[in-house]
Amino acid sequence: MNNQTVIFEFLLLGLPIPPEYQHLFYALFLAMYLTTVLGNLIIIILILLDSHLHTPMYLFLSNLSFSDLCFSSVTMPKLLQNMQSQDPSIPYAGCLTQMYFFMVFAAMETFLLVVMAYDRYVAICFPLHYTTIMSPKLCMCLVVLCWVLTMLYSMLHTLLLARLSFCEKNVIPQFFCDISAMLKLACSDTYINELMKFILGGLVTVLSFLLISTSYIQIVCSILKVSSTQVIHKVFSTCGSHLSVVSLFYGTIFGLYLCPSTNNSNVKETVMAMMYTLVTPMLNPFIYSLRNRDIKEALIRVLFKKKISL
Repeated sequence: MNNQTVIFEFLLLGLPIPPEYQHLFYALFLAMYLTTVLGNLIIIILILLDSHLHTPMYLFLSNLSFSDLCFSSVTMPKLLQNMQSQDPSIPYAGCLTQMYFFMVFAAMETFLLVVMAYDRYVAICFPLHYTTIMSPKLCMCLVVLCWVLTMLYSMLHTLLLARLSFCEKNVIPQFFCDISAMLKLACSDTYINELMKFILGGLVTVLSFLLISTSYIQIVCSILKVSSTQVIHKVFSTCGSHLSVVSLFYGTIFGLYLCPSTNNSNVKETVMAMMYTLVTPMLNPFIYSLRNRDIKEALIRVLFKKKISL
């Protein structure tokens, strides 16, 4: 052990982009990141300013937008900095910090999608009891529970990783500090880490997906009992945005982890990671604003009030 070199920093391999296209992709990623920040900030500000949006559904949506904003902000500024400076290094402590917050906001998105599915289930299957069931106290408890669970989940993985030793290899074939890539670099036993990652990661992802699927199966069963075309259209318009976000988020994750490929696996993992760290958070505000009449009306009301005050 005395002859081994202790690692104090890691090198992020980044994206497989030819040098002649670096500036083009830098501009593209910067524009996408700014769009993500602006889009999610608009959603959050609208929900805060418009009293018509002070409902459980939009409380969860504001937290989802905040989570999306932070999710991209954990990885994209470092990627853009590395592309600009051509310095791929990141300190050991910085890598652990990035990994912790990445896992916090990734898990937070998962839990919030479950809570939002439950909210839609109660709204459609028990419309007369909706305000009683989804009380402000319960909604706040659900949001707080989501944040507490994600922080504990991420802290456990981070502490387990911090006990490992890193000796010679320090190149991470990703544009951020991914836990799977870091475990492959460790020169100490990673059995506990792999076991907890498999159990907890699988439990969070699969159980969340099953809960969301169960909610929508119940919703579909309720719809089939109704013969009114207008009611069915209203239900699908209400759930359409959430279903689109769920499909985009879980489709990317399942495509990455359930469909492994032997050829260009690093490239595939990098592209898929870019999908759920940048593309999905960027599209979510557009999905909710374009398919949601309440958001459009709130934007008009806020802009109209601003114009009157001016």
